[in-house]
Amino acid sequence: MNFNVVLVDDHILIAKAIGAIIDSFPKYNVLYEVEHGQALIEKFKIAKNIPDIVLLDISMPVMDGYETAKWIKANHPSVLILVLSMQDDDLSLIKMIRSGAKGYLLKNIHPEELEHALNELTSKGYYYPGWASSKVFSNLAEDKPAAKDSIQIGDLSEREQAFLKLCCTELTYKEIAEKMDCSARTVEGYRDNLFAKLDLKTRVGLVMYAMKHGKYSM
Repeated sequence: MNFNVVLVDDHILIAKAIGAIIDSFPKYNVLYEVEHGQALIEKFKIAKNIPDIVLLDISMPVMDGYETAKWIKANHPSVLILVLSMQDDDLSLIKMIRSGAKGYLLKNIHPEELEHALNELTSKGYYYPGWASSKVFSNLAEDKPAAKDSIQIGDLSEREQAFLKLCCTELTYKEIAEKMDCSARTVEGYRDNLFAKLDLKTRVGLVMYAMKHGKYSM
């Protein structure tokens, strides 16, 4: 089975270069490239322009990757969103997951990883690299039982729950401390306690735990 791909990136030369690489993969065909989300919406008005996969940048004019992903999720939920960005921070990843992305790649990857990511996305429905807590995402996507699943949200203290909820936002740890009216060191204590209790290592893992247990909307 072949899959149609659309690229959304305001750097058109880069998008066309990536498109040429994708066209060289046996199972994938690039339909077109557009510069931002609003242009994609216009294209989607014609049924034949709706692809299987949207390869999406984050920083774009007019309509950025976050808003574009939200629109795709709301209007075409069967379209798989794979982020291709220079932003490797946890908050960008969390925000894109909340917006509907099913995969996340950095632009410095090799073509082999891009093809692997597309294959994983179309076969499993998701793809995240190692830095994005692949173990946590795999548990979520495949609904595998894990030791941390025995710990429910209600088993956490009220302050830990409040911290966990704020972790699901775009706030930095410093801003979370201000929101909770406590020191940064205290927030680090909440984080480290949850890491130990839930057998997690990153903020992304905390967010995915919260989403899996249905406490906080993504």
